[in-house]
Amino acid sequence: MGGRFYAWLGARRGRQAGLAAAALGALAAAALPPVHAVPVLLVSVPGLLALFGGARRLRDAAWLGFWFGFGHNLFGLYWVTEAILIEAARYWWFVPLAVPGLSAVLALFIAAACAAAWLVPPGWRRVLVLAGAWVLADMARQFIGTGFPWNLWGSVWEFPDAAGDVLIQPAAWISVHGLTLATLLLAALPALGRRAWTAGVLLAVGWVGFGLWRLQLPEPPAPGLSVVLVQGDVVEGQKWDRALALDVFRRQLALTARGVAQAAPGAKAVVWSETASPFLLQSDAPARQAIAAAANGDASANGGAGGVPALVGSVRFDDDRPRNSLIALSPDGAIVAVYDKWHLVPGGEYQPNWIPVPVQIVPGGGFAPGPGPRTLHIPGLPAVGALICYETIFPGEAVDEADRPDWMVNITNDAWFGNSTGPRQHLAAARMRAVEEGLPLLRAANTGISAGFDARGRALGRLGIGRAGVLVLQLPGHLPPTPFARWGLWLPGLLALGVGAMGAVPRHREKASLF
Repeated sequence: MGGRFYAWLGARRGRQAGLAAAALGALAAAALPPVHAVPVLLVSVPGLLALFGGARRLRDAAWLGFWFGFGHNLFGLYWVTEAILIEAARYWWFVPLAVPGLSAVLALFIAAACAAAWLVPPGWRRVLVLAGAWVLADMARQFIGTGFPWNLWGSVWEFPDAAGDVLIQPAAWISVHGLTLATLLLAALPALGRRAWTAGVLLAVGWVGFGLWRLQLPEPPAPGLSVVLVQGDVVEGQKWDRALALDVFRRQLALTARGVAQAAPGAKAVVWSETASPFLLQSDAPARQAIAAAANGDASANGGAGGVPALVGSVRFDDDRPRNSLIALSPDGAIVAVYDKWHLVPGGEYQPNWIPVPVQIVPGGGFAPGPGPRTLHIPGLPAVGALICYETIFPGEAVDEADRPDWMVNITNDAWFGNSTGPRQHLAAARMRAVEEGLPLLRAANTGISAGFDARGRALGRLGIGRAGVLVLQLPGHLPPTPFARWGLWLPGLLALGVGAMGAVPRHREKASLF
């Protein structure tokens, strides 16, 4: 039955083939978080191989790969529209353009991978080239433009339970890109013979065995720090309403005081989400003092001795340009460190000149970028690597490895995306960075999901979407630098090149396969 279906797909031409490719791509989106319907890839990937395997020209193979990628991203990124609808009165015209346009751009990378795979004969060689080229294309889209490596297929294994903990452990060596490579190889098994299934079973067994082994290793010592994550649950449309600013600020002050009171005795720190302060902390000393008082109670009155520092998201200005920043406050309200977001969202935080939109989307040109990853050394706290919003989606660019931190803090404002798959996929990306770097990651999100993960990606707790509250977590210890932390994208890049090269090298007496 399966063979007849794939043979039917391979015989499709023109519009029928394009529609079939788009449908298979859309089906593959169900494997992504938070649905995790991973078995659909056993249909989508062999179907894609059958479709472009029936193409007569390289151009046709690339075109079918494009339609697969378009359907996949159209369903996987639908939540982007939620952000536009917040300001629908101004940007209503952009609604039918944004997600299809973004999907079309990202589909070009899948088209390139399919074109490369079409150049080699059908069978295991084509599968190897497809997997290797796909991962290299994923790595390329991490850097082209400002980069957007969202929904990498390695994330399909991030089940929110112990099974997910086991399956994501190889990311400490090969990152999410390496998991994507393995995912494609396994998903293509129905297109191959019995030997391939045997190899697939061995790969799966080794994968699970490695994960179980790594989770049984000794735990690193914890620093004895309670971290209070404040989730203000401020509706995006109200965030910058000056009439509501004081109420928003007081709500988060009250949550801060409550969270500090709940924390265990000992060292503490408070974390507010991205742009959580409606006041400019850089110049607003009373606002800083109010945060310090909420975090420290009477301790702020005596100079903050033994007090609680706070890490707060706030806009600041530098050379008359706004910056999206994390500002670290000492227990007496003084600014002791600043981190500026450097991976800015095109069309959301700045106006890129390479997006062909004839109007100004971001007033005034938007934010100015920071210099790059930076470790903050804050008195009373372990060294912390700061990440703002979607900076967590970039493998190998999360921390300054030359000044390696002891933990990561991710502040974000996912209110733009409502109760959609977007915040959940964003959380999955943050979890993967913890495994790759071997560092615990604690995340404060304005409307959720606030959460924490240890250095092996195991959940410490979470506060769901659409709730105002606090999440108090004990900071776990950090691991020594993982192989991926040491070597970065070279490891998955060379692995993808090697797998692709194995398929590209000619072989004699090749056996025929299903396609």
